[in-house]
Amino acid sequence: MSYIEELGKKAKLAAPSLAGLDSGKKNKVLTKIAEALRANKKTLIGANKEDISNAEKNGMSKAMLDRLEINEKRIESIAQGVDKVISLDDPIGEVIGGKELANGLRIVKKRVPLGVIGIIFESRPNVTVDAAALCFKAGNAVILRGGSDAINSNKALTDLMRNALKECGMDENLIQLVGDTSHETANEMMKLNRYIDLLIPRGGGSLIRTVIENATMPVIQTGEGNCHVFVDESADIETAVNIVDNAKTQRPSVCNAIESILVHEKIAKEFFAALDKRWNGKVEVIGDEKTSQNIKVSKIADEEDYKTEFLALKLSSKVVSGIDEAIAHINKYGTGHSECIVTNSLKNADKFQKEVDAAAVYVNASTRFTDGFEFGLGAEIGISTQKLHARGPMGLKELTTYKYLINGEGQIRG
Repeated sequence: MSYIEELGKKAKLAAPSLAGLDSGKKNKVLTKIAEALRANKKTLIGANKEDISNAEKNGMSKAMLDRLEINEKRIESIAQGVDKVISLDDPIGEVIGGKELANGLRIVKKRVPLGVIGIIFESRPNVTVDAAALCFKAGNAVILRGGSDAINSNKALTDLMRNALKECGMDENLIQLVGDTSHETANEMMKLNRYIDLLIPRGGGSLIRTVIENATMPVIQTGEGNCHVFVDESADIETAVNIVDNAKTQRPSVCNAIESILVHEKIAKEFFAALDKRWNGKVEVIGDEKTSQNIKVSKIADEEDYKTEFLALKLSSKVVSGIDEAIAHINKYGTGHSECIVTNSLKNADKFQKEVDAAAVYVNASTRFTDGFEFGLGAEIGISTQKLHARGPMGLKELTTYKYLINGEGQIRG
């Protein structure tokens, strides 16, 4: 049996012990994890510094280094995410439907764990804890496979969580990390449908496409965010600049940051003048001819630019004739993540929210709010950009399924 199969077998054997565990015991483990995070900040930062040093030697970009780094503030944020999961209602055992048939059969539809969840993700170590905490609270064993860039950080974080499980008398194999970060183990994990019930990729477009194309178990597509803001002709200029600035620059390396702006031609001159004053060259703009007439662009945008998730202080821009062109552009190039309109027109706001095909559609607010913590779901496991089972920020309920429980008194079918 291979290394990755061993992990799968251990997870499958451990999962039933968690399926019937009451909320109090789950929360006790999660409390231990949050305490361990806060008590071991120096150890975690030390492990992370090894990853940062290696990444710098390998020429990692500043944006990706930002995703990789954990510091005291971020560790506290991760711990707070666990605290939030503790405070959430446990979905397991929830009755979501039922009826009594004419023949006396009593049918109950009840929420249950999925079983074993696999997570394949890239450089962000916070995902290690976010994913494990949510999977655990939802009654699932989890196998975590992070990137080689974050291996030291991920090992340190996973060790803390496995120790918390042992201290509470639980099977430590409910949370496992794939220590071998080779492509071979990732490929083998994608074929492990005998043990893994659901696989979730978190990362860039290349990773997500690879998992979707190669996995033999169900996959939830997450992460890739080619997000837009459309500045309508009725928009308040200051509001529009504030939203665009926040959605692009507050943390440009994450999936809910915008990658493109669409500006109504009637407001383009005034808007770009205000935006240029705010940014003063801080953000590289790639735009169409009309954009270039109003703000400095590094090049004229082409088809590939409008498809690109930059994850940096860089975006594409287009001046449009109206809301219909804006919606058509978004539905062509967007990834179904988060889209925004800035407008004072109720009619246009309603039209935009109805016709734009995305998991989260905003009116007059930054796309940076598409986040499980911000939505009150706890530390999210990802942003689903597909339409079946789960869409948008994925919290506890999205990590469950259901079963029918049927009770009778000897009925047989005639």
